[in-house]
Amino acid sequence: MVLTVAALRGALGFCSRVPVGRDEAAWEAFRRTPAAMPAVAYALGTLVALPVVAATLLPVPVPSPTVAAAVPAWLYLVSGITHLDGVADLGDAAVVHGDAEGRREVMKDSALGVGGALAVALVVFGLATAATVAVDLARLSLVDAVALVVAAEVGARGAAAALVCVGEAAHEGLGSALTAESGPRDLTWVALAAAPAALLGPAAAAAGVGFNAAFVPGAALAAAGAVAIVGLAWANVRLGGVSGDVLGAATEVARVVGVHAGVIAWTLS
Repeated sequence: MVLTVAALRGALGFCSRVPVGRDEAAWEAFRRTPAAMPAVAYALGTLVALPVVAATLLPVPVPSPTVAAAVPAWLYLVSGITHLDGVADLGDAAVVHGDAEGRREVMKDSALGVGGALAVALVVFGLATAATVAVDLARLSLVDAVALVVAAEVGARGAAAALVCVGEAAHEGLGSALTAESGPRDLTWVALAAAPAALLGPAAAAAGVGFNAAFVPGAALAAAGAVAIVGLAWANVRLGGVSGDVLGAATEVARVVGVHAGVIAWTLS
């Protein structure tokens, strides 16, 4: 598998609101190349980290609650809310009593239920609280804070890409359009694309610009991988397979869990 320019453009179009990769050629190249998702996440993560950078470099102190509000707002401005919609749909499905078919029917309903509202609130709240600690880290070492945000984004996109490689679609749709073109062998390429993010911390430490937080990016990646494993097991049992909503929810949850895991690793270092 080769990471072509077309596949990278398609991944940017799929993962963000950046106005590239919306043509058919880019989409076709992307859906055959799941490793393009973590590959473009390095640039997306750097973009997502801008509020943390700004809060650190501004000549006046920025209150943590302000950062907590700015980071989710900026993230969804950059990435869009399509993946967050998957969180809402899975939240509604998770509270339904019944079989996989019944849960899939609930996910097709455009109305937002209590389960979906709670799931979205938890994800946004988790992201906001992580942002407040990330900016505290940034005030000690901006390089380490950016490395954490980038690694969490790479992990989040890598989690979704891993599900594309090893999951089977529950029904026709976005999930099947992606999973049909990939298999377990492609997981190696996803891992190779994501693995360099774990080296961001050690590289900063070796350059003398880190703050004893070399394992922070690796913790974020490992946590995202755990989310992918749990998400695949849950989707297979509860939904009968992977769907576009599962991929979107995995991205959102893996990002939040990854940032918190990195922050915990930092506090323990």
